[in-house]
Amino acid sequence: MICSTNAIESLNARYRRAVRARGHFPNDAAALKCLYLVTRSLDPTGQGRARWATRWKPAFNAFAIAFEGRIN
Repeated sequence: MICSTNAIESLNARYRRAVRARGHFPNDAAALKCLYLVTRSLDPTGQGRARWATRWKPAFNAFAIAFEGRIN
């Protein structure tokens, strides 16, 4: 439980940082795209992607639905 809570808090901190840096969004799609890009940048080198994908499978699936065709 502690491990997953730390991972969720880490992701939330990255989301807050990205949203605070951006300031405002013209529409909901722009906000979702910002969060999508933050999520994708968690592992930019691709090392450990399998481990990352299994840990974040629910979030990954939600973004795959929202941004159809962008996730391999």
